[in-house]
Amino acid sequence: MSAYVLDPMPSWTEFLDRVRSPATVDGGGGRDRNDEWAGATWEEALRLAVDGWTVPLTEVEVTVGALRERAGLGSSVTSLEPVWDVTGAEVDVGAYLSGVPECMVDAVPRRVSRRGRVVSFLITGSYEHTTPHEQVRNRGLALAALCAAIIAAGHGVEIWSGYATMVGPARDIRASAVARVISAGERLDVGRLIFAVAHPAMLRRLWFSVWDGQDPVVARTVRDAHYGRPLSSLPGDLPGETADPYVFPHLAPDDPQWISLPAALSWCREMFTDLGLLRPA
Repeated sequence: MSAYVLDPMPSWTEFLDRVRSPATVDGGGGRDRNDEWAGATWEEALRLAVDGWTVPLTEVEVTVGALRERAGLGSSVTSLEPVWDVTGAEVDVGAYLSGVPECMVDAVPRRVSRRGRVVSFLITGSYEHTTPHEQVRNRGLALAALCAAIIAAGHGVEIWSGYATMVGPARDIRASAVARVISAGERLDVGRLIFAVAHPAMLRRLWFSVWDGQDPVVARTVRDAHYGRPLSSLPGDLPGETADPYVFPHLAPDDPQWISLPAALSWCREMFTDLGLLRPA
């Protein structure tokens, strides 16, 4: 199978530089498609990418607060640690033979932090052209809420946006790219995160613009395929140093979990719990 693979974009700044690259084809979707369908003009999309997208998040913020309490990654856990004394449950034979008075050992439970783990998420950003804005928003806000909960629990989280489609006349060429939205250790820019995962213009303006600026043959092939049949991104799309990423599949318009924000939050909670990132309720 042939493939068009773009070099990973390791920062949001580099991604936006690619977005702003001059188009090499006419009639590209990034700048020229219907504004209502795209969710914003090209200029508005760039502004949101820089300034962030602020939407009413009262319900989501409450959920983040609740999830913070349940985030197994950020909670303390019980660990049994050995303690040596003159009395105890077992003999440390080595200490006894060495004449050390504190040769008895007890296993003492201690509360220890599980903070510090770095979690990598790859969120597939491509989806069918018939997908309603509301479903994109519901999915993105739910994912943003869960990611924010894990970050609030004190963990390093890096978040990548992925693009993966099949292009070409026979749809036999895989076009793929990834861009890092949030780096581990970076201050969480909630507005940027929400725009990147919840606004339709992220795909229909910015990702399309990235492809519009490629080599003319590649750009024309992708454009003529209407930017391709969506696929889910793959772990191998990320740079090799990214360990054990969690990959979220592409959004399909008939997915029932994205019909409403409560349904999306419920589905994401279950997924994050299954992945071991949240404790069961």
